[in-house]
Amino acid sequence: MIRVENLTKNYGKSRGVSDISFTVNKGEVVGFLGPNGAGKTTTMKILTGYFAQTHGKAYIAGIDVLKDPLGVKRQTGYLPENTPLYQDMGVIEYLKFIAQLRQIHPSKIREHLAKVIEDCGLKEVLHKDIYELSKGYRQRVGIAQALIHEPAILILDEPTSGLDPSQIIDIRNLIKKLGQEKTIILSTHILPEVSATCNRIIIINNGKIVASGTPKELSKSQSSGTIIKLTFKGDFHYFSKLLKKKYGYDIVIEQKKYKSSGWLRLTIQLSQESVNSEEIFSIVAQNKWLLSELKAQELTLEDIFLNITTQENQEVQ
Repeated sequence: MIRVENLTKNYGKSRGVSDISFTVNKGEVVGFLGPNGAGKTTTMKILTGYFAQTHGKAYIAGIDVLKDPLGVKRQTGYLPENTPLYQDMGVIEYLKFIAQLRQIHPSKIREHLAKVIEDCGLKEVLHKDIYELSKGYRQRVGIAQALIHEPAILILDEPTSGLDPSQIIDIRNLIKKLGQEKTIILSTHILPEVSATCNRIIIINNGKIVASGTPKELSKSQSSGTIIKLTFKGDFHYFSKLLKKKYGYDIVIEQKKYKSSGWLRLTIQLSQESVNSEEIFSIVAQNKWLLSELKAQELTLEDIFLNITTQENQEVQ
């Protein structure tokens, strides 16, 4: 449904995105994840035909976005990061206006309105002007305008930005519901949003795609997918030397914090599946070090994201 090939966008001497390629298949909900300034919004605006790329190709439902931007807009619903709503219009008045702009046949407008009002949970606020709505309900209206013409593809740019926790949950649930019928790509820098709504993730950093896959695939690409939380009183350098000598692998120390009275707190990322927490415990016990915490846990999406973006930033430097 979405295909991007070697896409580049220059802003004068700076570069918004650099030679990126990816696909979004029919029925997928894909998270386009990256830190602020990574190139997410630039990509979304190119996909929706709001401005042209410098090099490369982008296709929506087989349509070249550069050659036929109006055709792309017919196939897509777009929610920008800052939803452009007419604050002095009523909710129903605004949605009717958008339906007319989308050239929906007058005999079909009521039917389309009823569906988006139901899908987006707007019945309670139909009598209000948009300026009276909470940020959460304004986002719902923004999603409703993106859905009014029944597009096959939804492109959502930071859909939960600025919402309170309750509103975020509501919008996430709405996106999951819409994902049963639509192909969706949503850009965000909020990790829980991706975990809660997406079945595949594309990570962008410094204008480049640095990783892509399911959370499970990304975890495997980073390591065995396990980290050890360890708090003990002992010699860190000797501990590290023993691990490397006995097991022949490098450990990655995510954190090294000293507690009071000489306690050492480590978060260790394992690079081999064969080494587990029992073997770590054995090293501590054999050296008669005091131990207060030892637990294994799967890498979280936050761990994966920080690993990938940190590695890429170091390579750039």
